[in-house]
Amino acid sequence: MKSVLLTILIIAANISIAQKITIVQKQELQKIENEIKNNANEMVAAEEAIDRYRADSLFTRGLVRALRTPNSFYYSFDSINTISKVYAPDSSFKIFTWQLMKDFTSIRQKGAIQMRTSDGSLKLIPLLDNSDVSENLYDSVRNNQRWIGAIYYKIILKTFNNKNYYTLLGFDDNNEKSSKKWIEVLTFDKDGTPQFGGRYFQYPNDELKPRQPAFRFAIEYKKDARARMNYDAEMDIIVFDHLMSEEKDASRRHTLIPDGDFEGFRWIDGRWNYVSKLFDYRIDMKGVDPLLGNAPMPMPLKDDKGKNNEKALDELSRKNGAPQTNPYKVDDKKKKKENPKEKEEY
Repeated sequence: MKSVLLTILIIAANISIAQKITIVQKQELQKIENEIKNNANEMVAAEEAIDRYRADSLFTRGLVRALRTPNSFYYSFDSINTISKVYAPDSSFKIFTWQLMKDFTSIRQKGAIQMRTSDGSLKLIPLLDNSDVSENLYDSVRNNQRWIGAIYYKIILKTFNNKNYYTLLGFDDNNEKSSKKWIEVLTFDKDGTPQFGGRYFQYPNDELKPRQPAFRFAIEYKKDARARMNYDAEMDIIVFDHLMSEEKDASRRHTLIPDGDFEGFRWIDGRWNYVSKLFDYRIDMKGVDPLLGNAPMPMPLKDDKGKNNEKALDELSRKNGAPQTNPYKVDDKKKKKENPKEKEEY
């Protein structure tokens, strides 16, 4: 019921958003979008780094020009699919993020926050990736000038003491050996300046997690391991894969892979509180992208009273008795075409 209601609200919000743009404004935005679409593709697909950098420069300038069009906040740029465009659940802002790769030794995220304004004018806050020159990525609250870069694919809105907290889930290609998934809490101060991070994570120290006190959270894992992290609205939990080292050395992050267990965070009293075991929960696998999407969860084999779940046992027996297609297999051709968009990805 909650998911149905949420879908209705999103559709209603999209209809409202579409009505904000005049025909003339929409035509102007479409014109610029068509002009910069090839640049957006080239900044990812061009073989030479110099061509990717040139395309990124042209795309960035074109995007800013488009955003200066009144009411551009309500325009979706649907044909540009090499960047992520994510609206906050309350439509107070949206975030554009993408990445620019020289090679695997130099991967930089880029982005901007566009705030919604009452008169439709542009209020744009650039995000400058500071991660390459930061010794500790977890030790402080940061502003937009010292941003820890990520390609955001989900925004979760929570409130505490009448203040809004926007939790961002993001992906980072990191380097040639490992990738990262980030959880970053975004707030705005009284002047509207974004503040990234804070003491919002309650969990015990272990060898896999950022050491407390941590002002943001991340999992780092082997490049092709396909670790998952996403928010399950029904359970109201951020779910992510538990990791283990292939070489029994957790300090070597590029050896970490999912071990079939799952962990999570639940928002309680202004903090994301750690949930160590999620086997008692079940997540719908429908539409899940195992590389980018929700963390799939096994059906519990026992109910809350400890009795056998006969349906689950029958299903498990059926699967063990016949060959099954691999639900985690990703079509490489499709994978190359996929890009960060808000559809429960990454």
